[in-house]
Amino acid sequence: MIQKGEVVAFPTETVYGLGADALNPLAVKKVFEAKGRPADNPLIIHIHDKKDLKRLAKDIPEITEKIIEKFWPGPLTIVLKKSKIVPKITTGGLDTVAIRMPKNKIASLLIKESGVPLAAPSANFFGRPSPTLAKHVSEDLSGRISMILDGGKTRIGIESTVIDLTSKTPMLLRPGGITLEQIEEIIGTIKIHPVIKGRKSKIMHRSPGMKYKHYSPNAKIILIEGTGRNVDKKILQLISKFKKQKKRVGIMVMQRDHTYKADMVRFAGDSPDKIAANLFKVFREFDEGKIDIILAHGISGEGLGLGVMNRLGKAAHMKIKV
Repeated sequence: MIQKGEVVAFPTETVYGLGADALNPLAVKKVFEAKGRPADNPLIIHIHDKKDLKRLAKDIPEITEKIIEKFWPGPLTIVLKKSKIVPKITTGGLDTVAIRMPKNKIASLLIKESGVPLAAPSANFFGRPSPTLAKHVSEDLSGRISMILDGGKTRIGIESTVIDLTSKTPMLLRPGGITLEQIEEIIGTIKIHPVIKGRKSKIMHRSPGMKYKHYSPNAKIILIEGTGRNVDKKILQLISKFKKQKKRVGIMVMQRDHTYKADMVRFAGDSPDKIAANLFKVFREFDEGKIDIILAHGISGEGLGLGVMNRLGKAAHMKIKV
């Protein structure tokens, strides 16, 4: 199907991807159409072999070898100057290309057997929570794509980390499955794109997940950050407020011993890696429960927590600091 220019959803270690031949503009166009994705939002190209990097990118800095030696295959995407063979539609019109080598047997074999690199954003309808199960793909894209390969639950649960290597100092564009601290251990200090810190910026958006609202359930998410007692107090106030407005309230908690009473309470996990693995699944469960408002605890932005907070922040309708 991929060789014929069709679109196939497949599992990776992060989330499910929506794959098509990255070098076939007509196939890539189908990915954008199936997702309802804006054309200026670049896609990540997934490869099976490190050698493919030299075909897809040019002006590759020396530091690249160090990074891919440590983190590939794995949940790290690198942004480099694109080679001539990569169509502009795949890169969202940019002169750079985002590339990663997934650490998932099904993904790896699919790319190998297809004989082409796969352009693959997350396999959800644009703006929705990314899919961590095949049924999530089906909920969003049934009838819009040719096939779904079911590989069970994805392991990491949030998308890959994206790092830009096109300037002298590497820059983090999107936090994800590989932490900022892990990368800095290998290559030293790297810049963090202002968008990750919640600031507007004119610096080029060379990665998916930067420009638009993303990862959102139908319910409105209110993200509450602060110390435990203050957060608890604020959540209780908000439950009371929204109940009076006849809203169905869901709470996403990060500790088992909570005492909240709401229409739906879901435990996402008690560590950043568990929360990351469950985050999008929990969002979709709230949608199934017809929840209007989700109240979510913030967590520390260290390690994988930076990626979790990035996704919560991108999905949030409102942020409250207490």
